[in-house]
Amino acid sequence: MSDGRHVTGAAALAFGEREYTLAELEALASGMATALEQRGVRAGDRVAMMSSNRPEFVAALRGIWHLGAAAVLISPAWKRTEVEHALTLTCPSHAVGDHPVLAELMPMLHLDEPVAPGRREFDAVAPDADALFVFSSGTTGMPKAVRHTHGAFAVAVRHWRDALELSSADRMQIMTPPSHILGLLNIVMALETGTWIRLHPRFDIDTMLHHIESDRITVEMAVAPIALALAAHPKLETYDLSSLRYIMWCATPVTESVAADVTRRTGVNWVAAYGTTELPVIAANPVTGARLDTVGRPVPGVRVRIVSLEDGTPLDADEVGEIQVRADSVMAGYLPREATASAFADGWYRTGDVGRLDPDGWLRITDRSKEMIKVRGFQVAPAEVEAVLHGHPAVEDCAVFGEPHPTDGETVVAAVTTNAAAVTADELIDLVAERLASYKRPSRVVFVPAIPRLPSGKVLRRVLKEEHGRTSDS
Repeated sequence: MSDGRHVTGAAALAFGEREYTLAELEALASGMATALEQRGVRAGDRVAMMSSNRPEFVAALRGIWHLGAAAVLISPAWKRTEVEHALTLTCPSHAVGDHPVLAELMPMLHLDEPVAPGRREFDAVAPDADALFVFSSGTTGMPKAVRHTHGAFAVAVRHWRDALELSSADRMQIMTPPSHILGLLNIVMALETGTWIRLHPRFDIDTMLHHIESDRITVEMAVAPIALALAAHPKLETYDLSSLRYIMWCATPVTESVAADVTRRTGVNWVAAYGTTELPVIAANPVTGARLDTVGRPVPGVRVRIVSLEDGTPLDADEVGEIQVRADSVMAGYLPREATASAFADGWYRTGDVGRLDPDGWLRITDRSKEMIKVRGFQVAPAEVEAVLHGHPAVEDCAVFGEPHPTDGETVVAAVTTNAAAVTADELIDLVAERLASYKRPSRVVFVPAIPRLPSGKVLRRVLKEEHGRTSDS
């Protein structure tokens, strides 16, 4: 679990009032391995995990890996139908966790059950053995299972550590679910680097700010909902955030107005990075001198190319097309297996994201190709319209989607949540019209109580379309 850069006996992980050393975590992992082995887990098996962030999750994951088995990570936010789909897709033989839905569907070793710590030696696991099954975001249809081997995931961990310039002197806290690739990557990376981490069972903005101050956190992770909560916090300036080296914006494109507001109020700068569930670390900004209009440059060991959306031919610098990637950290494939072939083109992983590389290697993401809105033949990136709407002081959150139009093909619709300030739909439409081309102007604005998002922060546009969209007939 460690590469030797930690201080023996030093605290490695905190949860509530309790701290654990690496030796204590490893003893728990050995105990979990024994408990799972007694239940029949063997090398090559798949073990479903549905859990909150907690030390026992870390120990169980490590125990599964010790036995040469693979972890199937299921979101604790999922409902029974989604969990049933995940289990049918991956066919795990055993389960461990703390969630009643998983316990209802198959026999589960509950993380609240006492497990005796142990001291064992385990055989090394082959790099090409399965380590993880994590689930794609599922913005359309049911999620696919993404398969990662031990070797590929170890490469992703190294890429992430190098991008963050992380060392054993750093201190982090983790509020993103461990079932998401970002939360998992952070946990494994921190423990292997000797970085002290605090786990939280759920996100709470005041808890996060309190612990930045009390734990002297040096690197903070922020997906979009966390960034928005920081910007909206009325007492942000009262917290001492001076220990932070930077805040990392992950999982979605940076909303520069939100990031700038937090920096103005706290003095803490942001860094942006880019990855996917299938290839966890693709590009990152430098820790000093970050440019938030880009996701940075491809990290060493990762190759990026831009290809035509029409015919897949490679494009020159500054031309917009699909982002494709090659790296040793790429997934081994999907379940269902037949979905794997379409995810690759000549050995390059097709991200489905649209962007461009400038001549100096800076990567800019325009949007998801499948979420692009086509108005009168022009492609509209929802993220571009959202960035303008976020700049209005009354807008707390927003998301843009397309709906059918009898002559224009599609029109732009904006779903908006507001704060106490008053704003009309016409004001927001005019704001976009002032900043962007006419075809990007929303045809209408719907005011909603909340924007539906995945735990990673990604907008569920499909849900917005179902609840607030109109057909071409209506």
